[in-house]
Amino acid sequence: MIVRFHIDPIEQDQYEYRVSYEGEELFGDAGLDSIEECIVAATEGLGQDAVAAEIAFKSVVSGTYALASLALMSAQIADHALQTTTAIEEVMK
Repeated sequence: MIVRFHIDPIEQDQYEYRVSYEGEELFGDAGLDSIEECIVAATEGLGQDAVAAEIAFKSVVSGTYALASLALMSAQIADHALQTTTAIEEVMK
């Protein structure tokens, strides 16, 4: 199964995430210090059925990644999610 990580800022330098599958929320957490921490925590909470995850920061999907990539490149994936969302927000202004 391919899950989605919904990551959102909740206040200055604090983030929350939710993991969903086909629109149903599976689990989540709040109060993490970075987008990367959200990706790491969400990946660690996944069961055996998940093979990949879509990353959505502030509702903008930046990509779909195999679980191995999420574990090995979480910092780069977090940066990509932030850059993608920032670029979309600039165009939408």
